[in-house]
Amino acid sequence: MSVALVTGSTRGIGLAAARRLAEDGVTVVVNGTDAERAAAVAAELGGDALPFDVADADAVQAAVRELFSRHKRLDVLVNNAGILDDALLGMIQPQRTFDVNALGVLNTMQACARLLARGDGGAIVNVASIIGITGNRGQVAYAGSKAAVIGMTRSAAKELAPKVRVNAVAPGFIDTDMTRALDPEIFEERVASVALGRAGTPEEVAEAIAWLASDRARYVTGQVLGVDGGMVI
Repeated sequence: MSVALVTGSTRGIGLAAARRLAEDGVTVVVNGTDAERAAAVAAELGGDALPFDVADADAVQAAVRELFSRHKRLDVLVNNAGILDDALLGMIQPQRTFDVNALGVLNTMQACARLLARGDGGAIVNVASIIGITGNRGQVAYAGSKAAVIGMTRSAAKELAPKVRVNAVAPGFIDTDMTRALDPEIFEERVASVALGRAGTPEEVAEAIAWLASDRARYVTGQVLGVDGGMVI
């Protein structure tokens, strides 16, 4: 049975992706910084839990060693863990945003690459953002961190082929706890920018992730798939 590690999978897009992969018969290793919540989700999915902070390189390495000890394999890595901390230039405190959104992806890819390559062919799916492509006012740090994810995705795809495929999804405005924390006026402004006339759902992004992670996308690597409903920033 295939094994997938999904970072930041206790809520939002990560949780939806974990559930979707479990529906495909994948053993999902649930990750989050809240150990109790991670264990509860793992129990729901019949999977496993490994709580750690993706920004801590040593913790990531230790977790992947533990994953190998328990499962002896890893077939899919979904790098979803991320934070949104909007701020205008002059008020940005960027360290944590880059530590989680960008370095977190690098940390997990580095820790998992060799294990992913051991099997019949692994897959990495990184969760970027449409903002990493288009940019947006008040999101300089966030956009920069997600642009870094896109660059790492394309570079890792070249480096890890042919054993491991590496792709990314670039969600647009998705209705999650993170976006619901925005000011209601800003929330409605963002929805108004979507050509399809509504916010996306975590489940819609999860479908794209599951496809890229599966053999159905076996000839796809180095791509960034927009899941944004025609969002225009």
